[in-house]
Amino acid sequence: MGKPNGSHDARGSVVFVGAGPGDPELITLRGWRVLQQADVVLYDSLVDRRLVEDLDAELVFVGKRCGRHSMPQEAITELLVRFALEGKRVARLKGGDPTVFGRTGEEALRLAQFGIPFEIVPGVSSAVAAPALAGMPITHRGLADGVSVLSAHRQAHDPELSIPPYHPRTTLVLLMALQTVETWSPQLLERGYPADLPVAFVSAGATTRQRVVVTTVSHAAADALAAGLESPTLAVVGRVVGLREKLAACERSGLWGRYEDLLPVEVSEELCAT
Repeated sequence: MGKPNGSHDARGSVVFVGAGPGDPELITLRGWRVLQQADVVLYDSLVDRRLVEDLDAELVFVGKRCGRHSMPQEAITELLVRFALEGKRVARLKGGDPTVFGRTGEEALRLAQFGIPFEIVPGVSSAVAAPALAGMPITHRGLADGVSVLSAHRQAHDPELSIPPYHPRTTLVLLMALQTVETWSPQLLERGYPADLPVAFVSAGATTRQRVVVTTVSHAAADALAAGLESPTLAVVGRVVGLREKLAACERSGLWGRYEDLLPVEVSEELCAT
């Protein structure tokens, strides 16, 4: 492949595209146009297959799920370089937003080493979309004026999450939350999060398989296990979970799957009116 430099005349380029949180209609217009113009599309496991099945492009599946990698990250990055140096227009399609725990920075840095032009097309992140579609806007006047988004996926040598100190007006969103719930729920308690603070698990958000289970910090691990949720699953921690009773109309209409609240969570009329 040769050594990286910034002076070659390759005609190819790479565009990182966010596919959105699940439903293929939630991709951006710009992202969809990029896919239509691409010569090669490298796509991940969380991308709805309907986004790529009719494209006039070479399709390369590079998905990673629950530690099972179809291709090592280094190989994916080198594929981007190779295709671009061959003069091809490459679309790197990632679930959600490509820069939210999507390793776009790692891949873009490698492209920059070779002087390969690239673009980032933002997408709708599941950290915002999945809670909203389950009736839980992650900010709400009087309830939450701040949000912390963390990955709950940990390396074996570093199980500690960078969980911020508890504040009643901060919503915590944990992505990839299912496999490590027995690790992070005790950490929440250690950092001062109330045992009865509401937690909502949103599984397969923005799809017809979406399920929501509402519980509390102290019961999160047991209830998530009992519910038999599937990945991908995120967790919403905070008082906005209580808005579901009033705002989960999409689920009740059958559009986004079903909900299985394990306990009622009330929000005062006064707070909802502020």
